[in-house]
Amino acid sequence: MKKTVKYAVLSLIMIILIPTLTACGKKDGGTLTFGTNAEFPPFEFETDDGIIDQYDGIDIAIAKMIADENDMTAVVVNMEFETLLEALQDDQVDAVIAGMAVTDKRLEEADFSIPYYTATQVMIVKEDSDVFIASDMKDKKICVIQGYTGENCVSSMGYPYELCESGTDAVMELVNGNCDVVVIDSATAKKYVQDNTGLKIVEDSEAFESEEYAIAVKKGNTELLDKINAIIEARIEDGTIADIGIRYTDMIVE
Repeated sequence: MKKTVKYAVLSLIMIILIPTLTACGKKDGGTLTFGTNAEFPPFEFETDDGIIDQYDGIDIAIAKMIADENDMTAVVVNMEFETLLEALQDDQVDAVIAGMAVTDKRLEEADFSIPYYTATQVMIVKEDSDVFIASDMKDKKICVIQGYTGENCVSSMGYPYELCESGTDAVMELVNGNCDVVVIDSATAKKYVQDNTGLKIVEDSEAFESEEYAIAVKKGNTELLDKINAIIEARIEDGTIADIGIRYTDMIVE
């Protein structure tokens, strides 16, 4: 009888301890899953030594910061850019952070945080190109990335264009002589020009307006949106987000 009581007490202690031992070294608030498209350096890209698994970049650092400050573990799911908001609506991810500009169309599909980054579109061309302003693209072969703001910009200008699945694919088309110009975000353009000799950036502030990047959550998810907004607002105010941007853009040759 004493042995039975002793074993019962021991079993009860183990039941109490197991969750504690399992949780050791992990966040207590669960996971926060972010959808992204890791083809958009310096915002998100794959590397051998990422800060969330194999993923790194400005957006990934911000995602980790948001999760950490909510005592949660950040998880990143990499997918095609065009499928991100659909994945959000289907509850495959909790939020989307992918250098995503806030547009009227996207506001119909998701709720967005306050902006954390302001960017503009530019043109990547070969160094001997005769493209000096956006209107010079009229008779050129243009590559854009499907779903990116560059596609919307070129489409609104009325110019025909070729769709690519990623920035890398588009730039390789340019390098290999299969197109004349790539329209893409300015920070990302700097990274591609740094990594590929013989290319340059052409800006046209009159043709390309600035855009604001924000984090998307499922419509009506005000609880998560409020948490994200509180952190972004605080970290913009104290300079943390600016420091993150500087840390990654410092790797790029101006």
